Amino acid sequence: MSSVRQEIKDKIIFNDPYEEQGLILPGGDINWNCPCLGGMASGPCGTEFKDAFSCFHYSKEGIKGSDCMEQFTAMQQCLQLYPELYPQEDEASPKQSSKDSAAEGPSAPSLCLTYQNACPAPSLGF
Repeated sequence: MSSVRQEIKDKIIFNDPYEEQGLILPGGDINWNCPCLGGMASGPCGTEFKDAFSCFHYSKEGIKGSDCMEQFTAMQQCLQLYPELYPQEDEASPKQSSKDSAAEGPSAPSLCLTYQNACPAPSLGF
């Protein structure tokens, strides 16, 4: 009887101290490394996402974010350029029940509106 022995010599772990801080850092800044953002800040539309999200976060308007329409429009236009990475909700999968959709977590637009409740959550899978 033959046996197979597998050896793992080294395991490298990259530990980002900001990952465990939550979405908003103690000083009030946005933690772009929060896993709850699901890679949106570093994807192909990362700049547009950061612009829109920052505008919303720092908005002083009575209706928070109402002064950010231009930034959210730019982000949405960018997202539409990459449908394979950012599928529209109605294109994500055919006829999902509302229970199935709720289990998957928030989409990018709803994340932007409910960000304070988003962390610490696992990656959104974008």
